[in-house]
Amino acid sequence: MRVVFRQVPGTMRLVWEADRRGALLVAALTVVLALLPAGIAWIGKLIVDGVVAAARGGLAQDRERVLWLVALELGLMSVQMAAGRLLALRRELLRGALGNRINERILEKALELELRHFEDADVYDRMQNARREASSRPLSLVMQAFAIGQNTVTLVALSGLLLRLSPASVLVIVAASVPAFLAEARLSGESFRLWTWRAPEGRRLNYLEWILTRDSHVKEVKLYGLGPLVLGRYRALFRKFFDEDRLLAVRRLRAGMVFGLLSLLAFYAMYALMAGRAARGDISLGDLTLYIAVFRQGQGAVQAVLSGVGGMYEDALFMSNLFGYLDIPTGGEEPRTRPPRSPPRGRPAEIELRGVSFRYPGKTGWALRDLSLTLAPGEKLGLVGENGAGKSTLVKLLLRLYDPTEGEIRYGGVDLRDMDPADLRQRIGAVFQDFVRYQFTAAENIGLGNPAFVGDRARVSEAARRGGAAALVEALPDGYDTVLGGWFESGHEISSGQWQKLAVARAFMREDAEVLVLDEPTAAIDAEAEHELFQRFKELSADRTAIVISHRFSTVRIADRIAVLHGGRLEELGTHRELVARGGRYAQLFRLQAQGYLD
Repeated sequence: MRVVFRQVPGTMRLVWEADRRGALLVAALTVVLALLPAGIAWIGKLIVDGVVAAARGGLAQDRERVLWLVALELGLMSVQMAAGRLLALRRELLRGALGNRINERILEKALELELRHFEDADVYDRMQNARREASSRPLSLVMQAFAIGQNTVTLVALSGLLLRLSPASVLVIVAASVPAFLAEARLSGESFRLWTWRAPEGRRLNYLEWILTRDSHVKEVKLYGLGPLVLGRYRALFRKFFDEDRLLAVRRLRAGMVFGLLSLLAFYAMYALMAGRAARGDISLGDLTLYIAVFRQGQGAVQAVLSGVGGMYEDALFMSNLFGYLDIPTGGEEPRTRPPRSPPRGRPAEIELRGVSFRYPGKTGWALRDLSLTLAPGEKLGLVGENGAGKSTLVKLLLRLYDPTEGEIRYGGVDLRDMDPADLRQRIGAVFQDFVRYQFTAAENIGLGNPAFVGDRARVSEAARRGGAAALVEALPDGYDTVLGGWFESGHEISSGQWQKLAVARAFMREDAEVLVLDEPTAAIDAEAEHELFQRFKELSADRTAIVISHRFSTVRIADRIAVLHGGRLEELGTHRELVARGGRYAQLFRLQAQGYLD
């Protein structure tokens, strides 16, 4: 049960942050509903005894007293009904507020995570586990806690009534309910472990569903007839989940039937005992009526408390996923020095790599090894090499999405690890090979390159012109206000090459960028558009440092120097003419590509 007590305080803090007034009102209503059952049961006893006395004595005042008692019970029942309805309302409102607050915390944490976290399958599973239950488990845990408090108070009040009739009844109620509680707690733990172990396979199930339902896959699904294969795997995985859930449900059913029968036998044994006492005249008919009502309610209260604790146990186990995710250590991007160091702004600075080596977390092989390179301010560097040579890894290090395993990278003489990452990244404009296709308007797709100016239409239009996307945007149905993509209603789908033009324009939103990084910027555009882009690129990057990654030698030959990476190492460095004359790897690759055009 320690896991429950560890998670409850944190969950209560989330409730308090989400809706303080609602939490206080729920607590007050819980206390009211906890005390009413004992009062209603006592009034019921007085009514029965009053009816018996009025029938025997025939006095008008006895009959009048009975009517007043009935009216009082009606009032208490009305209060109980109103409080219950109001509690249900506040619970729904609290559910929305708490769910929103927790989703915000999950998203805020996602913003704190570093790239290494997103590329870690374990962290990704923890995020998915937290998101999956975020809308239900926190409120369930809180309401279980309130329900336990409510039923405990009710049980204390009812026990006071039972003690005057049969002290042993209180012990019987508790003893008959404990086995059911132990069984439920055990099954709750197994349910949690089942859901936790299932996270990777659950991701696989979602992925199989995604293959069959996304427009990006439909062409290959139909061409290669992948539907039956993928659907078959989906069904097999779903059947595995269903069989596991069914087995657990059957075990819960069996335990519920066995321990429910035990509870029923305990009730009727005590019922028979008290009925015998009433028949002998040891207690009144009102006392018997009170006993039956109180024993049933007490038994229900004990079962509710124990069941609530079992439910809290399961909820707390799921909440441990949430808090485990929120407690993932971050801060790896924090600058090493305080205050952070910052090179002068407004002009490009020298970029220096000193003995840089890097291996990805959990990997044994080196992605980059002993790389030393210096870029003068305003220099244009081309990066070439086969897939996996380390080109994109180098860009990640320059953006400080990762830190070097060995060596250092300096900008303007300042180690990147001593700079504020936000300061560093504001100086860089980039177009990634796997650029994002935002399902927003065309203006927003460009403006997101500089969020502070996303609503500045003049600046967005200028970036579109610089990036060669102006004609594309103006031809859209609603121009810059056209919603792009197929996810939402009235969305307008465009080609991959057109998406890439918008990505290039997005990079040009940073007018004050000191460094431009283009990672395969022409992979999805035609030859004419490529020529236009690089003519414009040469003009716009005249006073900026630029790094161009490409497999097209017609692209990289515009660079001042070209770096050839192979196996994570810098194999060649020089101008296009120098490298061709050297007859090394670059010259070989260049001739192979040129021969393809000549043939």
